[in-house]
Amino acid sequence: MFNQSALEQKLKIYFKDAETCRLAFIHKSFINEVSSKEIESNERLEFLGDAVLELVVTSYLYAKFPKMSEGELTPIRSALVRGTNLAKVAQKLELGNYLFLSKGEEASGGRQKEYILANVVEALIGAIYLDLGYEKAERFIQDYILINVEDIINQKAHLDTKSYFQEKSQELKSVTPEYRLVSEHGPDHNKEFTMGLYLDDQLIATGKGSSKQKAEQNAAENGIKELNW
Repeated sequence: MFNQSALEQKLKIYFKDAETCRLAFIHKSFINEVSSKEIESNERLEFLGDAVLELVVTSYLYAKFPKMSEGELTPIRSALVRGTNLAKVAQKLELGNYLFLSKGEEASGGRQKEYILANVVEALIGAIYLDLGYEKAERFIQDYILINVEDIINQKAHLDTKSYFQEKSQELKSVTPEYRLVSEHGPDHNKEFTMGLYLDDQLIATGKGSSKQKAEQNAAENGIKELNW
């Protein structure tokens, strides 16, 4: 059950328009189970939130690291806004508890899926911006996303994970990693892919995502953790 009051108390953000807040949590799968044409999914808010997030993060990095080049800043920004990082923010805030999902998506563990959680963070940012303005959205991003920038840099998480895994595997094992499709589920408009990461035909890790490329990135991240690289 959607509890806006509990959400607002958790975030310390209070919406003027309850419908805008609620809309941020309506996953597209839920639309298929309701007959009302007046209900829409959170995809448009996600589109808006993605742009706001990009601007806030870019502005912050530009000001914080005046001696860094564009080439150095870009991967840091990518690490901050990538789905894996946003999903961690959603998990910390327990945003999955507030989602409106179809029965099928609910049964398949939709409240824990990284790409759904990442998308709801972007939709929530869009809702905050639309209802309360840029400064409130900026504050949310600072409090829950930009707070991780030092950890990302120190842990080298801003490096492209596939490239990093390939470099390490060639350096330490003289092997080039291979990615193979393990499975894919769902309709064409809402697929989830699972990719396997292999070294010399040995499965090292798997990763999930809404595209094969995202699933490969996730597999590389999991492989780095698995091998302690």
